[in-house]
Amino acid sequence: MKAWVLALALLAHPVAADPVILGWGRMFDNDAIGDGHDRWRTGAYTVSLIRGERFAGELPETFGALTEWRLHTEIAAPANLSAPSLGDRRYAGVLSLGLHTQARWQGLEAALGADLVAIGPATGVSQVQKWVHDALDIDKPNTSRQITDRLIPTVSGELGRSFDLGLMAIRPFAAAQAGVETLARAGFDVTLGAFGRDAVMVRDGVTGQRYRAAPSALVPGYSLVAGADIAHVWASVLLPSDGPAPESTRTRARIGLHWQGQRASAFYGVTWLTPEFEGQASGQAVGSLSFNLRF
Repeated sequence: MKAWVLALALLAHPVAADPVILGWGRMFDNDAIGDGHDRWRTGAYTVSLIRGERFAGELPETFGALTEWRLHTEIAAPANLSAPSLGDRRYAGVLSLGLHTQARWQGLEAALGADLVAIGPATGVSQVQKWVHDALDIDKPNTSRQITDRLIPTVSGELGRSFDLGLMAIRPFAAAQAGVETLARAGFDVTLGAFGRDAVMVRDGVTGQRYRAAPSALVPGYSLVAGADIAHVWASVLLPSDGPAPESTRTRARIGLHWQGQRASAFYGVTWLTPEFEGQASGQAVGSLSFNLRF
C-alpha cells in the first residue's frame, strides 16, 4: 500500500501548468482474432487519454508533466467457458482505472503508474460477456467459479531506451509490477518504419504490444513491429490459491503491422503467450486490433 501511495504522489507533483488533451490511444485484444479460441487470456480493451502542456516529439524531463488516464477491462477464463474443469483457471472479470506518467530520466524513457483494479461479479464484466454471447447465439459462460469481488491497488514502472538505426528502431526495456500480479519483466521491441517515432507510446498489459496515444507527426505508410519479453512471476490474484498455481516464468513473442493514412490508421498484431499456470495445456495466440480516424 505504501508503494501505491508513493506512486500517486509522484504522479501528482509537479503537474503541467495548463494541461490539455494531447491524444487518445486504444487497444483491443481477443484470442478469437488470434488462434480462434475463446479461453484463458480471452479478451481485453484499454483506452488511454494523454494530457499535458504540450508534446513535440520528446518526453518531458519531469514526471507528472505528461499524464495518462488509463481505463482497462479484461476477461481471464477457463478453456471451456460453459463447462469449466476443476483443474483450469477460474473466471475473472477485471476493470481498472489508473493514472500514469512518462518522462525522460537519466537518458532513459521512463514510465510510472498506479491503477485501482477491481475483480469479480461487481465489475459487471461477466454480465456483458453473457449478453454478447447471447446476442451472437454462443454458449454462455459458466461463472459459478468466478473469482470473488476484490479491489487491488497496483503500481507499475518501465525503463527503456530507443536506438535509431535509420529505417529500424530497437528498444530494449525492463519493467516491474506489484499488485494484481507481481512480476518483473525484460524484453525488446523492434520497429521497421515510422510508427511510434515522435509519439507517446503505451504498452498493452496483456500482449505487450505498444500503441500510439499522442502523435506529434503522422507519416503515411506501413510499419512492421515485433518484440518479445520474459517475466518472472511471484504472485497473481488472477490465479488464487484454491486453483492452479501460476507458472514462475512467462514469455511473450509478438508481431504486428501498422498502416498510417492521411486521416486514418490501423494496427493488427498477434502475440504468442506461453502457459501462465501449472497444468495449462498449451500457450495461446492473442490478436490485437487498433483503429483511429481523424475528422
